Amino acid sequence: MDLKSNHCSPILTDPIPISQPRLGIHDSLLPYSSTGVFSQGPFLTISWKNPGLLDDVLSTSWLDAMKSSSPRNISKYNGNDFSSNEVDVVYRNWMLKYPSALTSIEHIVNNTKGKRLALFLDYDGTLSPIVDNPDHAFMSNAMRSAVRNVAKYIPTAIISGRSREKVRKFVGLKELYYAGSHGMDIMGPVQPPADHTTEIKEGNLYQPASEFLPMINEVFVSLVETTKNIKGAKVENNKFCVSVHYRNVDEKSWKTVAEYVQDVLKHYPRLRLTHGRMVLEIRPVLEWDKGKAVEFLLESLGLSNCDDVLPIYVGDDRTDEDAFKFLRERNHGYGILVTPAPKESNAYYSLRDPSEVMEFINSLVMHKKSVP
Repeated sequence: MDLKSNHCSPILTDPIPISQPRLGIHDSLLPYSSTGVFSQGPFLTISWKNPGLLDDVLSTSWLDAMKSSSPRNISKYNGNDFSSNEVDVVYRNWMLKYPSALTSIEHIVNNTKGKRLALFLDYDGTLSPIVDNPDHAFMSNAMRSAVRNVAKYIPTAIISGRSREKVRKFVGLKELYYAGSHGMDIMGPVQPPADHTTEIKEGNLYQPASEFLPMINEVFVSLVETTKNIKGAKVENNKFCVSVHYRNVDEKSWKTVAEYVQDVLKHYPRLRLTHGRMVLEIRPVLEWDKGKAVEFLLESLGLSNCDDVLPIYVGDDRTDEDAFKFLRERNHGYGILVTPAPKESNAYYSLRDPSEVMEFINSLVMHKKSVP
């Protein structure tokens, strides 16, 4: 089918029957689920938008959105500039609303008593530092060890804007669930035998946006070509979304980057634009995001709508707000924002950087080990 010539055709409902486990894993093989069944409510709904409007970055405000997408220091908050003498006051006041998950660990742990935990982690800026070259966003061996340890006690998933294959390669652990492309590409592990002598095999994929692959590839090729003369611009194919990184682009050229993206996207009304930390991202027009991915994974694990389950989501980016919002709206679980600078969020707690994330993960492991 020629997707480019059929951009406005209706999107069909979930291609996988609701009654079947969508990760393709038999119920008895799900490592943390008693049933592994799914609710009867459809996950995938359509949100048709005016082709002249973009998801949350209108063309008239792209530049402002790009400038505000990644606060580089605490001295700027909510558009206001603060002197160095005011920084500590601003941060302390902000921490009253978003207390440190480390200093609040006892409160968090106390609320986990008698409950099953589920841990969801972003990758860039959460498990790895933000770096100039996204291909070099490596996590430390200590962080990898922490994630491996926590996965022994708590079902753990990585939910990233990266392609699933790329983030899986960065993390290098088979014990986890991986949701790439902001949750549009999900894979789960299958529990090994009790003797652990057999290598873990990964479960099948759930890909709600498979039909968009040719379209995404077309956009990727077009953006590589149109941005090739902009020094520092990098276009990344994350399978079900395309990321245009401008972190290394001179700020004077940011408007040009935005205009090039707009020129390409105007031919694809079934794609939308969002932005993250120094990156513009092109995604399918589907009501599917990191919040939906959390919901899907909880159902996959048989942990949805259970009073004895406490999900925790740790992330640093604008796209993680969808997951924070999901947890807040259901009033069940904790969102933890990773940031060195104050910013508004749907999270409940905060951590400064990946080193504090690792400390928090290790604290959860210590707690689980101490519970009989």
